Amino acid sequence: MTPNPAESVPKIRLRGVRKRFGSNVVLDGIDLDVATGESLVVIGGSGSGKSVLLKCILGLLRPDSGSIEIDGEETVGLSGRARDRVNAHIGMLFQGAALFDSLPVWENVAFGLIQGRRAGRAEARARALACLKQVGLRPSVAELYPAELSGGMQKRVGLARAIAAQPDIVFFDEPTTGLDPIMADVINDLIVATTRDLGATALSITHDMASATKIGDRIAMLYKGRLIWVGGAQEVFDSGNAHVDQFVRGRAEGPITDEADAG
Repeated sequence: MTPNPAESVPKIRLRGVRKRFGSNVVLDGIDLDVATGESLVVIGGSGSGKSVLLKCILGLLRPDSGSIEIDGEETVGLSGRARDRVNAHIGMLFQGAALFDSLPVWENVAFGLIQGRRAGRAEARARALACLKQVGLRPSVAELYPAELSGGMQKRVGLARAIAAQPDIVFFDEPTTGLDPIMADVINDLIVATTRDLGATALSITHDMASATKIGDRIAMLYKGRLIWVGGAQEVFDSGNAHVDQFVRGRAEGPITDEADAG
């Protein structure tokens, strides 16, 4: 069988991506491929550059050098309508859900459809209700406001919004932060189910190893601006890398703390 050339092109490809703020080097030559339909999770401690990496891919920050391709198209330097065209295929679950307090739940979910795609309100509301059902929320929740929701419900609404436009790519920014272990596992299950149903490519950043191993096909660890390990999600606890081992097992002693203490 002759391979389809399109299938060999990564959904997301980074080459030599660098970003610094003053003398602080945050990303130091990142090379990374995310295959179509794959779920890749980037782990790392606070300040390791995870959020900056995500912002560079989204176009919120411009890298100092390097290439970021989505579907084979160079995206570094895109702006205006060209950037909007790329981002129209991307959904995002923000760390704190980032819901609009002044809008009811259904309008939060449908915000991108109404504002970006100019969908009619009736059509957008119907799509919002369908997405709320996908994440396990009743239709009555649609008329509530974010302040009336628990943290777990807010995350579900954020996930519903992320999938509302049926994106090709979904980004998850610390999806389980602030949730108790049971609700975190519920959100993990929903992430797996919704991205599978969409056939979407997923890129997540987290320091929650239970989440990383559940939602990821592969895991990459970012440390001091570099990817120091990339492998299968079930291989991460047997990586053979001392830095990775300390991080994933949550040990107080090891090379990460030794290097931090040494300055």
